Amino acid sequence: MAEPEASAGASGSSILFVGDVVGGLGRRTLLDCLPVLRERHAPTFVVVNGENAAGGLGITPKIAEQMFSAGVDAITLGNHTYHRREIFPYLDSDRPIVRPANYLRSQPGRGVCMVEKDGVRLGVVNLSGNLYLRAGRSAFTEVEVALSELGEADQILLDMHAEATSEKIAMGWHLDGRVTAVVGTHTHVPTADARVLPGGTAYITDVGMTGPRGGVIGVKRDQAIESLLTQMPVRFETSEEDPWLMGVLVRCSGPRRAASIEQVLMPRPPQGATDR
Repeated sequence: MAEPEASAGASGSSILFVGDVVGGLGRRTLLDCLPVLRERHAPTFVVVNGENAAGGLGITPKIAEQMFSAGVDAITLGNHTYHRREIFPYLDSDRPIVRPANYLRSQPGRGVCMVEKDGVRLGVVNLSGNLYLRAGRSAFTEVEVALSELGEADQILLDMHAEATSEKIAMGWHLDGRVTAVVGTHTHVPTADARVLPGGTAYITDVGMTGPRGGVIGVKRDQAIESLLTQMPVRFETSEEDPWLMGVLVRCSGPRRAASIEQVLMPRPPQGATDR
């Protein structure tokens, strides 16, 4: 695939990617942290995984619009994409929200979008892993179709929403040198392997979640422990303890190349403005 001609600001652009926003507390944490992170890092683009944003499962049009109003440029999703039926028509609108590209083509939504800012075009791709998750088609074959749809993009960020670390790592190597960044989501725990691969692609296996660190991957810890102890169904609720924003900042060195990737791990500011 031929690389695009560099836009004027392509080499100085940056992408803030925020991991799985969990429930109302995660949304409030995102909204409170974003102004601080904008002042601190001045990212060109902000991309957020919002597939757990509505009560821990799925997303609604109202929540998506709240994120866009806060300055989020694109939203990625994952295995809870279709948990709330009211999102179906919204996924087919012109808003920059994407579900895994390797879902069935008959299902609502699309797997890629393009956003532009300061003369730089960012392509965003969402993929689902195939191991332990339901995805209609292979991520490794469908990514080629997705990339072909983004031929004019100066930078490309891929959210690999997968359970298996092996799939995420393999995708990073598979796309090294062809996209700006491959970032992993879904498991909600940040990994310590953020790096720029030899071909110039930024990579991390999981960026973590934006929400309550005091629970078990977002769930109240007593409920999670009860489920594991009893092996019986337990109604899960989102924890409200110790909220953090987790993500990565990718700085670009040229078209579809990363200069660096750094983890962004930030506790929610005290007395968040969105609670008032």
